[in-house]
Amino acid sequence: MALRLVFMGTPDFAVPTLLELVGAGHEVVAVYTRAPQPSGRGLAPRPSPVAGEAAQLKIPIYTPKTLKNADAVAEMLTHDADVAIVVAYGLILPAAILDAFPLGCFNLHASLLPRWRGAAPIHRAIMAGDRETGVMVMKMDEGLDTGPIAMAERVMIGADATTGDLHDEMARLGAKLMPIALGALERGSLQLAPQSAAGATYANKIDKSETRIDWTKPWQVVHDHCRGLSPFPGAWCELAGAGRVKILRATRGAGTGPPGRVLDDNLTIACGAGSVRLVELQRAGGRPMQAVEFLRGMPVAAASFLN
Repeated sequence: MALRLVFMGTPDFAVPTLLELVGAGHEVVAVYTRAPQPSGRGLAPRPSPVAGEAAQLKIPIYTPKTLKNADAVAEMLTHDADVAIVVAYGLILPAAILDAFPLGCFNLHASLLPRWRGAAPIHRAIMAGDRETGVMVMKMDEGLDTGPIAMAERVMIGADATTGDLHDEMARLGAKLMPIALGALERGSLQLAPQSAAGATYANKIDKSETRIDWTKPWQVVHDHCRGLSPFPGAWCELAGAGRVKILRATRGAGTGPPGRVLDDNLTIACGAGSVRLVELQRAGGRPMQAVEFLRGMPVAAASFLN
């Protein structure tokens, strides 16, 4: 028996789950997402990725600025939905909204809770050097990602994996996991396990002030910083003649030297301990380029220093 769903999500990460739920035969009666945001050189309002898919599927779209008022609750109740599915929505669900669904609200979260509760779990896991993460289906409560866990899928983090790599893999895994959880919910067999009280960490939103590369850090810290912020917002440094450059991919380098020094003709950069070799870069306003291509247009002399 199909469930009546309200789907709440905004970015690309949420789209595969929406499509899988529709494909599984559930009736998505409403999609809640963030309002169109200015985008591009003309700053024309652009619908969210989820709104774009919902429009294609002819599902009614709602973009309230808040859910914390009586009108939002009354509107939600008109959908007469069994359950809400939340994937990177962006607005807080107050108790009155959580209580509007007989079977509850379930969130797909991109970490192994209670580690990395909050807004940027994929970025923070990589930046911290974690070797494993996962996606979890969690029944929501009023806390910040504190509800009981229904299902989980673990994911290994490769040594050079970026946030972009992990984002795409976890979006696919989560999209497969949520319909399985809803199938168990329909049958009355979904088991919920409370989160551990120990080991909670918080994945704060990435601030621009923390994106600049500090070459005085050990190579592993620099490497994790670069790949954790790739492709967005991007860890950056300054190159003479090129201005600000984002480092999208790197790997462990060979050799040592004063922090920030270019050690060879392959963009190996000395760190506080060890070195990293830059693999993919992007100049401001330009496209991503492999290091070999970048050097053809912008030679960087060995023994020079990055600012």
